[in-house]
Amino acid sequence: MARGGERAGRCGGRWLPWLGLALLPLAVPPAAAPAGCPAACYCVTTPELVQCRYERLEELPRELPVTVRNLSIAGSNLSALPRAAFAARPLPELRLLRLHSDNIQVVEDMALQGLPALHTLDLSHNPLLSVAPGAFSGAPLLRTLQLNQALLAAPLEEQLALAVRNLSLRRLELGGNALRALPTALLPAGLEELDLRNNSLQRLTAAELRSLDAPGLRGLRLTLGANPLSCDCALRPFLAWLRATTARVPDARSLRCSGPSPLRGTALLRLRPDGLVCTGSEGSEPGQLETASYVFFGIVLALIGIVFLMVLYLNRRGIKRWLHNLREACRDQMEGYHYRYEQDADPRRTSAVSTPGL
Repeated sequence: MARGGERAGRCGGRWLPWLGLALLPLAVPPAAAPAGCPAACYCVTTPELVQCRYERLEELPRELPVTVRNLSIAGSNLSALPRAAFAARPLPELRLLRLHSDNIQVVEDMALQGLPALHTLDLSHNPLLSVAPGAFSGAPLLRTLQLNQALLAAPLEEQLALAVRNLSLRRLELGGNALRALPTALLPAGLEELDLRNNSLQRLTAAELRSLDAPGLRGLRLTLGANPLSCDCALRPFLAWLRATTARVPDARSLRCSGPSPLRGTALLRLRPDGLVCTGSEGSEPGQLETASYVFFGIVLALIGIVFLMVLYLNRRGIKRWLHNLREACRDQMEGYHYRYEQDADPRRTSAVSTPGL
């Protein structure tokens, strides 16, 4: 019994330090939220990162740390970014503003006033209906604009073109917006990256490719994954451009055909431009031209046939007389041949010709 108690004491003494370390966090009181954080948000580690998630805010927080650099508000119901939303309490060091899934529909003029150092703005997953021409004027250093799944509620290409024309954007994200054409109006000079993944692009036309080679956009890199590319003859200009400038499309090797059926799933870079066949499907310009040429050719043949029938009808008497004369001439000719045949077949003329000396 003594030995057993001694052994239990040794085991308990061995685990006691580890048990104390495990219970130490429970003895230390939790750290208070950094000063300046609004009640609806929480700051991570330092006031430099403020996140407000799923708090259903109706307006932007008014009390924010002046030293905040990253601000994320997600899942709220802001509905609008009003004019001078941050002007009352400027955030001179804020570099990233993420307003993700906040039901923002309107961005007013000078909405970013008071954010002089803002570098990245994320308005993704918001049903934007209106963007003022000077919406981003308060952020002269804005370089990255993220608008993924934000242009589905209304066509805002013209409004956004006015809003970004005075910016020096380097990256623009437009993924998941069901775009059917390259948004050339949204490409300011100096843009370096354009994300067009998960849209409805079937191809890039020759005119769109020429706009990519314009001065100021020759270094632009495109991301085109998850688009329903149609590999018919209308893809030839884009395929030739892609082969010549593969470095400008980082995901070029992963691009696949979505149609027609024989080429579905085929990598674009494995195709040859001269091997693409016109399918005549809707939206295929060469197919439409080919169909139009066949229709025009049929119309020309029909007109020629009508003219020919009219000529025959107007000259029916002359044609009838010509046919009668031709028949008579043929009859006379046949009668002459028949007479000669009868003369040559007479035996008396044959014997007279064979004995000329008698």
